[in-house]
Amino acid sequence: MSVELFDREAVLTWIDDDPNIRDAQELEQLLKLSDEGDEGASAELADRFSGMLTFGTAGLRGHLGAGPNRMNRAVVIRAAAGLTNYLHSVLPEGFKVVIGYDARYGSHEFALDTAAVVEAGGGHALVFEKALPTPLTAFALRHLDADAAVMVTASHNPPEDNGYKVYLGGRVVTGAGQGTQIVPPYDAQILEQIEAVPSVSSVQRAESGWEFIGSDLVDKYIERITEIVPEGPRDLKIVLTSMHGVGGETAMKALDHCGFKDVTVVAEQHEPDPDFPTVAFPNPEEPGALDLSFRTAAEIDADIILANDPDADRSSAAIPDPNSASGWRQLTGDEVGSLLGEQKAREVAAVTDAAELPKRMLANSIVSSRLLSRIAADIGLGHANTLTGFKWISRVPGIVFGYEEALGYCVDPDFVRDKDGISAGTKLAALAAALKAEGRTLGDKLDEFAEKHGLHATAPLTIRVEDLSLIAKGMQNLRTNGLEEIAGSRVVTGIDLAVGSADLPPTDGLLYITERNDRVVVRPSGTEPKLKCYIEVIEPVEEGSVAAARIRAAQRLEAIKAAMAPAIGI
Repeated sequence: MSVELFDREAVLTWIDDDPNIRDAQELEQLLKLSDEGDEGASAELADRFSGMLTFGTAGLRGHLGAGPNRMNRAVVIRAAAGLTNYLHSVLPEGFKVVIGYDARYGSHEFALDTAAVVEAGGGHALVFEKALPTPLTAFALRHLDADAAVMVTASHNPPEDNGYKVYLGGRVVTGAGQGTQIVPPYDAQILEQIEAVPSVSSVQRAESGWEFIGSDLVDKYIERITEIVPEGPRDLKIVLTSMHGVGGETAMKALDHCGFKDVTVVAEQHEPDPDFPTVAFPNPEEPGALDLSFRTAAEIDADIILANDPDADRSSAAIPDPNSASGWRQLTGDEVGSLLGEQKAREVAAVTDAAELPKRMLANSIVSSRLLSRIAADIGLGHANTLTGFKWISRVPGIVFGYEEALGYCVDPDFVRDKDGISAGTKLAALAAALKAEGRTLGDKLDEFAEKHGLHATAPLTIRVEDLSLIAKGMQNLRTNGLEEIAGSRVVTGIDLAVGSADLPPTDGLLYITERNDRVVVRPSGTEPKLKCYIEVIEPVEEGSVAAARIRAAQRLEAIKAAMAPAIGI
């Protein structure tokens, strides 16, 4: 006797309710194949109808396709209806929602569906007239004093994915959290409204009424970047890649308006392309993602490479390195975070009374390096650790700069309360140009940090899985078996972050510190099927020998990686 893998009536009901003919036909074809005995089609339907795509503090993100466990118009319309109903419950007299989108498959259509639902549900939608970077949506939310914003993007995920980020601001959230991505309890309150939507056909959608946001707002955003980027030398030869995303044009404008005229784009990756044809993963962190940038930079003898991910909320950088096989050294997110953090700290210290300075906060996630806290203490600013994600970092009271190791930097929280790869890249270019005028490099600046604070070296251990249950198994293995030592050093601090504390809300993660002051944080990725270990070692620098400390640190990081893999056991 065969076991039914999916609820046939649920599939038929969804097909009847689906507003997209192609999606309905896709499900009909899968159902036909399943009826004919195709086990693959049956398994596919079982997966697509295993539940509704989860809405949480990351909003929505998943594979494109038909069915409730995929990103599609039916799911987006339900999400938009839930958000609209939530906003109406808080602001029954009316509300304003900014809607942005990238160039991925479906993004424009999802944005217009959202606008139609907002307009019919008592709100007013302001939609960007073209695909633009995520930071512009965050900027528009505050600049236009809107009550919420939606950004349709899957950021740096593979081409088969899309997503739906939600921000709250205006009159819904005040204080330090205004203009940031949603956190509890807002996510649960919006989810409750989404789950109350009986069907897509029950959701009213307007045929018009929304307003388009034009180039004037982009100009305001660029103008703001020119205000926060320090004046100074501009003799810098830059290679820029937008990774087939939507950041290229805006990043070029920002650099140009800030005085950087010698910019060469990676032509193969400059125009938006939802297939991301030249990279395995459109993420500057991934091996090989910058290979074309290295080639272009070598051809023109560049001083620096700047790379954005597809929605340009992240920024990566590389500098010349004759000892590297590629001739280039890609800086880690922690290295760029320390450079931008120290730059901002000194800017703030120059215009702030000493008594007020500790109230100006540098912030980073708990999986990022401890170096920023030492920089803050040295200059006199305050410092805060937060949970991973800019929904937490950007809502720190008094924040003037925040970052996370995954290439995210918030250099202007008064105007963009999210990571912003365009403003961050432009500020880093200004720092590199100033150092070049002095005959120094970003690498020299990092060496200075090492000599003053110890060499803080970080590296990830990433375990990508097909079976998501393995992530929970790996976390359970660590919780059950414990860790008494890591790579020969006794564990002196072990914290289960799921318990929470006075400083941090509960999260699924484990933190270990050893007698040698090595630190390991283990947590599931919030956006991809990965289990991640964030490893940091701190090596003293003796008699100015930073190079020797780097060698020791690299060896230590590899030893910790080798020790953690079997302990996780997946």
